[in-house]
Amino acid sequence: MDITELILSDHHEQRRLFAMLDDVDPADTGTLGSLWERLAAMLEVHAEAEELFFYPALLELGQRRTNEGDTGGDEVDETKDAIGDHNDIRDGIIEAGRHEVGSNGWWKGVNAAREANDEHMGEEEHEGLADFRRHAGLDTRHRIAVTFAAYEAKHADGVKAVDKDPDEYVEDHS
Repeated sequence: MDITELILSDHHEQRRLFAMLDDVDPADTGTLGSLWERLAAMLEVHAEAEELFFYPALLELGQRRTNEGDTGGDEVDETKDAIGDHNDIRDGIIEAGRHEVGSNGWWKGVNAAREANDEHMGEEEHEGLADFRRHAGLDTRHRIAVTFAAYEAKHADGVKAVDKDPDEYVEDHS
């Protein structure tokens, strides 16, 4: 098991669930609500798991690379950007929750979460995950993946969404 593969797999499932929402008859609010409930919980749990397990390891990798004189990494900026993206995703989820499923306001929140998530996944896949695959050993990637997977399984029904200040997050985990 490899944390980078686990995160990529989650990203694939998130994309699939957003696409499923597009395929549901707009009048079928029961199905829309059920799919959204599952997706919203997955987005929140995934973000929290990344913040608990992946980003601290990414920041540690960046610090190690800096100490070794490698100036190629930008893990601090990548992490701050990712935390900001997670806040935007949470804001979309919260906005959708303020409205009746299937309403214009609900779709506005869903689409805000989707846009923030699309941006986040693209950046993370090309930056943080790629850096981690290149510079973190398989033992480290496996250890984090096991912990990450256990956390997601334990919290499959969701976690409380809490925005984080990106600067404070990096300071607390550096």
